[in-house]
Amino acid sequence: MIYQQYQDNIHRANAEIQELTKKINQNSFARLFVIIGGGALLFYSFQQNNVILVLALTILIVLSFAFLINRQSILEKKRDASLAFLKVNENEIILKETRTTVYDAGAAFEDGKHPYTSDLDIFGPFSLFSLITRCATALGVSVLASWLEHAASKPAILARQQAVAEIAEDLSWSQRFQSQLIFNLSQKTDVKAFLARYFQDSSLSFGTSFMKVYVLLAPLLLAAGVLVAIFVYPIWSYLVLLAIAHLLWTIAMAGKVSLFSSKVDKIGQVLAAYADGLEMVEKRQFTALHNQTLQKQLLTDGKPLSAAFKELSKLINSLDARNNMLVGALLNMCCLWDFKYVMKIVDWKSRYEANILMAFDVIAEFEALNSLAILQRNHPAWVLPIIEDAAAEAVIIAKDITHPLIPTASSVANDYDSTNHRIALITGSNMAGKSTFLRTIGINAVLAYAGAVCSASAFRLPIYHLISYMRIKDSLNESTSTFKAELDRMKFILETVDADKKSFFLIDEMLRGTNSVDKYLGSRAIIRKLMAMAGKGMVATHDLQLATLEEEYNGQVRNYHFDIQVQSSEMLFDYKLKHGRCTVFNASMLLKGIGIDVDQSDKDLQH
Repeated sequence: MIYQQYQDNIHRANAEIQELTKKINQNSFARLFVIIGGGALLFYSFQQNNVILVLALTILIVLSFAFLINRQSILEKKRDASLAFLKVNENEIILKETRTTVYDAGAAFEDGKHPYTSDLDIFGPFSLFSLITRCATALGVSVLASWLEHAASKPAILARQQAVAEIAEDLSWSQRFQSQLIFNLSQKTDVKAFLARYFQDSSLSFGTSFMKVYVLLAPLLLAAGVLVAIFVYPIWSYLVLLAIAHLLWTIAMAGKVSLFSSKVDKIGQVLAAYADGLEMVEKRQFTALHNQTLQKQLLTDGKPLSAAFKELSKLINSLDARNNMLVGALLNMCCLWDFKYVMKIVDWKSRYEANILMAFDVIAEFEALNSLAILQRNHPAWVLPIIEDAAAEAVIIAKDITHPLIPTASSVANDYDSTNHRIALITGSNMAGKSTFLRTIGINAVLAYAGAVCSASAFRLPIYHLISYMRIKDSLNESTSTFKAELDRMKFILETVDADKKSFFLIDEMLRGTNSVDKYLGSRAIIRKLMAMAGKGMVATHDLQLATLEEEYNGQVRNYHFDIQVQSSEMLFDYKLKHGRCTVFNASMLLKGIGIDVDQSDKDLQH
């Protein structure tokens, strides 16, 4: 079972972290010992007046300390990787148990005016997005959100399904890729936009045509001068003057070089952080066509972009030699070191900047695909939906469909087949499951259109333009009453259905903000209008009289219902969808439960 694997990974990661922490502490003590012990030995060697011994001990201490520094860096990097791996696996357990996640829940994408996301709980805490997302980068979050906001084309959906299935089968690669990028959770910046601004920064240009030529010639001139001075004529004074001129030139340009260096250092740190994740994508042997296509975008002139990332890192490290005043002065005197590496970095920028930015798009899409793959891996019983052609003629067929946000132990599966009708009219008592069923169909359709698995044993549907009318709210800011908000939303529904015959509406209890007579007459008129537009969808209602529309539109409207069973004054809900109109309502019993008795004669009068 996959969650047992997560638990095993947590135990293994904790053990690795403890062992690495122990080694890191031992290494720190070793460094302290080298400093104290080495100092004592040097003091002793000075007293012996033995130059060779002093030199040997100095070299030994420096090399030992450098080795320990490098070892410390390696150990800390391994521990960081184990901590990231631990966080990835702990999140899976926490998400299953509490429905909370360390990842962005997508609250920024909540939009009450979107055709369906607000009504179907797509974004925000405890939403579909929070269940799915494993995107650590801001760009990855945006990509996954866009997949849930808009239905993809059938070829795109099929391509994603294949890509996701391949990643879902490889738990090790999936989690290592996730671990490489999880550090981004503490970063709120869109890295691609951040880099784009830097690449467009005019201060990252450097060098005239003369400078570019002279920097190449400078070390050759000095080398030739030294040969002349040794074998032909002693021109040492001229060579010293030339070296001093080089140094003064670099000092005069030091301000611009320092500004350039500080900005490039930031870019280098960002790219280095992504390099390992990028290399994982480059080296993976993919078979799914979509994964291969994305992978190929990480090649430029046959060279992987991770190599370009590493090339920049080396160039930055070389430029950083200027930070040692003595070494930097000598290098600038001999070969104009600062200018040479600044111009090398400028050349790197011109060769790779377009591809570097594209690499972040590829990483973001792999994050989104990996998120869908983890959903598929965590829910092996869920089904890959079949996407039908021709939305105008195709139907929805669902078997054992459940709401993906309701725990399996609490969910009730239903079947639905839209063959032989265009509108499903669902009646039922309060809390019987009407609204939940509409959301179940809608949210599973959103999953299907994103390329994900769905919470059902079988699910077939065409690509519809989903629109919903469920949570209608007033707005104090816009001075909008509930009824006005309902009218605005219904106007949007009608205009969309009229303009787009691929629309599929989910309407839950129309016109709640008016009296019962107007509500019934208005709802009936709206359904007739939708029928005249050849609309398709589902309508949930308490108005049992609307069920007569099945007779009026035989073969186009079909009645369904959710009912209750009453046993010893106790209401039992089975949450099962049944054919026909509902005959049992529960408002009176619910009111009685809070101490209010409904006069039976008033009920009879109402009927």
